Amino acid sequence: MPMADPASPPRRLLRGFARRLPLLGTLAGLGLGGWLVATNDLASIGDAFGRIGALGLVGIVVVRALIVLLCGLAWARLLAGLGAAVPDGGRVETGAFVILRFVREGVNVLLPVASVGGEVVGGRLLTFWGVAGSFAAASLLADMLIQVATQVGFTVLGAGLLWRLPGEAAATLARWTVEVAAVAVAAVAAFFALQRLGSARGLERRLAGLLRRVLGGPEPGAAAGPSVRDALDAVWGRDRRGPLAQATLLHAAGWLLGAAEIWIVLASIGVEASLTEVLVLESLSQAIKSAAFPVPSGLGVQEGGFVFVGALFGLDAGIAIALSLAKRVPDVVLGLPALLVWQTLEARRAQVLAPPG
Repeated sequence: MPMADPASPPRRLLRGFARRLPLLGTLAGLGLGGWLVATNDLASIGDAFGRIGALGLVGIVVVRALIVLLCGLAWARLLAGLGAAVPDGGRVETGAFVILRFVREGVNVLLPVASVGGEVVGGRLLTFWGVAGSFAAASLLADMLIQVATQVGFTVLGAGLLWRLPGEAAATLARWTVEVAAVAVAAVAAFFALQRLGSARGLERRLAGLLRRVLGGPEPGAAAGPSVRDALDAVWGRDRRGPLAQATLLHAAGWLLGAAEIWIVLASIGVEASLTEVLVLESLSQAIKSAAFPVPSGLGVQEGGFVFVGALFGLDAGIAIALSLAKRVPDVVLGLPALLVWQTLEARRAQVLAPPG
C-alpha cells in the first residue's frame, strides 16, 4: 500500500488559503474603508467630493485612459519585431495590446481577484490574435517586471522629495520608504535573475499548471511555439535594447502622469498643491496600494494611504478620502466597458471554436 504523502494536508491548506486570499483581502479592505468613513466626517467627505464636479471627474478619467494607453504601448514594444511570437508569420497590431491592457486593468480593479488576475486574462486573450502561449506569458512576465521596476524608481523619487521637507515625520516616512524600496529592488533583481539565468524551467512548469487550472486546459487552436524560457530569452535578447528601453520609458511616463490625477482633483476642490506634493502623494500612495496586492484594487488601503500621507501636507482626512474616491471613478468608467470587451472576445472565440452543426 502506498504511503500517504505527509506534506499533502499542509499543501492543500496552503492552496485553499491562496484561493481564499482575494476574498479575505476584499473583506479586510471593505472593513478598513468602512472604518475610515465611520471615524471621519461623512458630510466633509461628501462636500469635498461634490466640489470636484463633473469636469474634474472627466479630467481624471481622460488622464487614466492616457496612462493605460501608455502601458499598452509599452507591452506592445516587448513583442515588436519578434516574428517567432506569431508562428504563422502574422503580426499583432499595437491596438490589440492597448485594448487588452484596458481589460487587464478592468479585471484587476473591479473583480475580487489579487492584482495579477488581469494578467492571466490578458495572456489568454493575447493568444486569440495568434500569439504563441509561451510568448504571451513571456511578454506578461517582462511587462510586470518593468512595471514594478519603474514603480520602485517612482517611489524612490517620492521618498527623495519627501526627505527634503521639514519635520521629523516626513524624514521618518522617507527613511522607511527607502528601506522598503531597497527590499523591492532586491526582489526585482531576483525576479529578473529567475527569468534570465536559466531558472525559468521551474517557473514555466508552475505557469503551465496555473494556466491549466485557471483557464481549464490548453487553449484549443492556440498557436504552438517555443518554451517560456526560450520566449523570455528572445524578449530579453541583447539586440532588444531599443524596445526594452522604450517600454521602460513608457511605464515611467505612466507613473509620472498619475500625479496629474491628484492635481486635477485637488485643484477642483480648491486646494493648492505643489508639484512636489502631488508627486509624493501619488508615489507613496501607489506604493502602499501595491504592497497590499492581496487586497483587490487596494480597497480601503488606498484611502488609508491618502489619509496617512496627506496628513504630512496638512490635507484634511475628508479631502484625502474624497481624493481616493475620485481616483476610483476611472476604475469604474473604464473598467466596466473593458469587462464587456473581455466577455465579447470570449463569446466570439467560443463561436469560432464551436463544432459545426
